[in-house]
Amino acid sequence: MHDTLQQVFGYPQFRPGQEAAVSAVLAGRSAAAIFPTGSGKSLCYQLSAVLLPHLTLVVSPLLALMQDQLDFLQRHGISAGSIDSTQGRDQANDVMARARSGELKILMVSVERLKNERFRNFLQSVSISLLVVDEAHCISEWGHNFRPDYLKLPDYQRQFKIPQALLLTATATPKVIADMQAKFAIAPADVITTGFYRPNLNLLVEPVSGADKRRRLVEWLGERGNQPSIVYVTLQKTAEQIAEHLNRHGIQAEAYHAGLPHDQREGIQRRFMGGQSNCIVATIAFGMGIDKSDIRNVVHFDLPKSIENYSQEIGRAGRDGQPSECLVLANRDSLTVLENFVYGDTPEQEGIRLVLEELLAARDDGQWEFLLRSLAELSNIRELPLKTLLVQLELRGVIAPRYAFYAEYRFKYLVEPDVLLARFSGERQQFVAAIIQVCKRARSWATVDFDALYQLHQAERGRVVKALDYFQEQGLIELESKQMTEVYSLLDSGFDPQAMSAELYTGVKQHEVTEVARIHGMLALFASERCLGFRLAEYFGDAEAPRQCGHCSVCRGQVAYLPSPPGLAPLVDKNFQGLCADFIHRHHRHSGSLPGAERLTRFLCGISVPLFTKLKARGIPGFAALEQYPYAEVRDWAEAHLNDL
Repeated sequence: MHDTLQQVFGYPQFRPGQEAAVSAVLAGRSAAAIFPTGSGKSLCYQLSAVLLPHLTLVVSPLLALMQDQLDFLQRHGISAGSIDSTQGRDQANDVMARARSGELKILMVSVERLKNERFRNFLQSVSISLLVVDEAHCISEWGHNFRPDYLKLPDYQRQFKIPQALLLTATATPKVIADMQAKFAIAPADVITTGFYRPNLNLLVEPVSGADKRRRLVEWLGERGNQPSIVYVTLQKTAEQIAEHLNRHGIQAEAYHAGLPHDQREGIQRRFMGGQSNCIVATIAFGMGIDKSDIRNVVHFDLPKSIENYSQEIGRAGRDGQPSECLVLANRDSLTVLENFVYGDTPEQEGIRLVLEELLAARDDGQWEFLLRSLAELSNIRELPLKTLLVQLELRGVIAPRYAFYAEYRFKYLVEPDVLLARFSGERQQFVAAIIQVCKRARSWATVDFDALYQLHQAERGRVVKALDYFQEQGLIELESKQMTEVYSLLDSGFDPQAMSAELYTGVKQHEVTEVARIHGMLALFASERCLGFRLAEYFGDAEAPRQCGHCSVCRGQVAYLPSPPGLAPLVDKNFQGLCADFIHRHHRHSGSLPGAERLTRFLCGISVPLFTKLKARGIPGFAALEQYPYAEVRDWAEAHLNDL
């Protein structure tokens, strides 16, 4: 193990926690490595993968994370690949062929890739030594970035007969750690934490009014010369505006956010890594997987979304161990925007009831099939909370996931059908002939009719998909699949949709309260009268951190008293008809009913939901007109006026 560490990776010794995590995996046990950002979590799976006999499967939430780690592995001569949506057919086939042959040691995929039945068929044909779950806090509903698809990973581990799992995260509270342990059956001794305290980071909170933030940002960055810096903001438009402002005032800066083209984002990242660009103004889309050791400053121009996000984002500073500064320009101005992100993810009770009624409509054959996007539009629930709702129904024993498949397959012949047929003989040739006969060509593409293949030739769907995959691997066809369809079994149909929707709605409202409390907990941290480094470590259950770091703003005697946002005109003075009449009219024309107070409030606060896309709500006067007002106050105001209609 130590020889491989030196010879392959060039490191003379392990960093804290790494050896314990690798040793657990090599001994055949599942483990969790909970290290601060930049403390070498990735090495735990990379070294294990080199020493294990078969493939290591890494599930990662972001393409940027994968690419960064693939570059590192290839530089060190480790055979690694990824399969993602940006690749062409030949690239993906090459990666799968290398995995099948045993040449590939590490395969990186997104969690969504595991919904692909073709990919799952492929995984079942490969020997896998280790499942690695990156950003593993996503598996916990108690975490700050819960991803429902992560909940299925323990099932996939069993399905693919993977003997052990390694969970990696930088931001797990004690409650999240317990959840991760339970889901993957990890023994307490194999949960390795190294503490969250980073002695080289100076945590600074400076109270600044909204009107003065830009001036103070220019001044603060200017005092630090041209040091590598990241400025975090909440909204894409703010990233553009602040980058432009810094450039006007002599600080060269680039904006980075998810709305930019992929190539442009890659160019910005490359320039930052190479030192040609030293200041990035970014949404949280920037930084995941960035392995730049000399970032000297991280500034939060806007409040982060949570303590976990804050910890992750400041963790990108000072990875070389040198002193680095992490500044929050703090006030309460963006509090309403952060709260609105939470409110936008809370389904309406009516939407939950519609989902339950759709489910009961499948009662006859006990199988429920749906397209996620169509169900989101029908119920007016965003896709992420809709996935969470489905998980809640799983946990209640109402439904059980069976599989997901692409409803539509089509292919283009790369050789003549006769040439394809001649490759086979006997029963296989008859089977291939059936596919060619049933799948009629329309111009260049042939659509696969699974029902006809089964009715006429008793050809099972799974066998047809495997055959099509084989044809593609052999360069005989070009294959496309789309319209991802989820399939669930209905286990319990004896519930009342109205009663259960009320019960589930109570649960999501409680979750809403918890998430808003998380935001206020972050504000309490920034306004704390105790050492910021200690408070942060304490939140993550680190009992070893010093009670006074000696260099945060509190230890320097600068407790932050956060200014309140500027006063707003009373809602009672607002013109309800002027703000809402056009939306109410369009909603009535589309749905045949008036919008409820919750829906109207989302319109006024600028919170997008699926229905608003259909209504083109962003273009209606009044959209986001009250986005600076607290959501609950706008709802009360809207409800009072709706009652008067």
